[in-house]
Amino acid sequence: LEKIGHPAEKIELLILGGTWSSYRRDYQEWFVQRCLDALNGMDSGTLGEAQARNAAATRRNVGLVVETRQDHIDADELRWMRYLGVTKVQVGIQSMDEQVLALNNRGHDTQSTRDAFRLLRLAGFKIHGHWMPNLLGATPESDVADYGRLWTDPALHPDELKIYPTMLLANAELYEYWQRGEYHPYTEEEVVDVLVQCKLQTPRYTRLTRIIRDIPTTNVVEGFKKANLRQLAQQEIARRGRQCQCIRCREVRREKIEAEDLSLKVETYKTDATTEHFLSFVNGADRLAGFLRLSMPRQDAPHPLAELENHAMIREVHV
Repeated sequence: LEKIGHPAEKIELLILGGTWSSYRRDYQEWFVQRCLDALNGMDSGTLGEAQARNAAATRRNVGLVVETRQDHIDADELRWMRYLGVTKVQVGIQSMDEQVLALNNRGHDTQSTRDAFRLLRLAGFKIHGHWMPNLLGATPESDVADYGRLWTDPALHPDELKIYPTMLLANAELYEYWQRGEYHPYTEEEVVDVLVQCKLQTPRYTRLTRIIRDIPTTNVVEGFKKANLRQLAQQEIARRGRQCQCIRCREVRREKIEAEDLSLKVETYKTDATTEHFLSFVNGADRLAGFLRLSMPRQDAPHPLAELENHAMIREVHV
């Protein structure tokens, strides 16, 4: 990155794919330590030594992201991830419909997702969910309703979200359902309409990170075969005279902006365990220059980590 002129003094490190929590903990610790050693440019004797050295290194790790399943998350796992230095956790929600989860052999129920999100939020983590329309048993109408549950269910409210429309591949078990006529991939028009309706439901405090899976569309047997679904959805939203309010659509990015044009906006919402304050600086055109997620735990319920009880948590600050 540096050799092509890209600044690399701030690094967000993502360890993705599979279930991080299923690896042996000594391997997890070794892996994170060696990642930090790579950033530091020197070996360390322990993870703690690598972390301390990195705090003042030329290339600092400003975020460590792991991906795991909701049914692996408990108080012990929270402590372990905090020890490793994890700041964000990605979790495959896939659906909040019990029947859809069962039909697709997810192996967990919706309550597991609720419980995991509550624990992660109370422990100060950023929560990045994955949600999948067009799973076996879903329809465009049920998907739009299911997406709405992410924001009406107080236990959910993910900070970031990846939307992964199901892609039908020849080597997947779903292929056999399609051959028997028991599964119907959405057409391009259907999937774009679902995405439009989902984007328009997305609150201002959530970032839609991605809207398609990194699978070559040449591998897709049936259904949509374009990789620019976000662009198509954005064009349709504009045609309808609407605008997506998610963080990614409002952030300033490369635009010039003056500090004196910014004002503080505080948006508050309640979860099942906290009161969340989304503090943001926006200009007159509602372009987002920076934000902070301030999480205040409820006082009427025990905290999963006693050492954090009665503590406000800054779960994220980003400019």
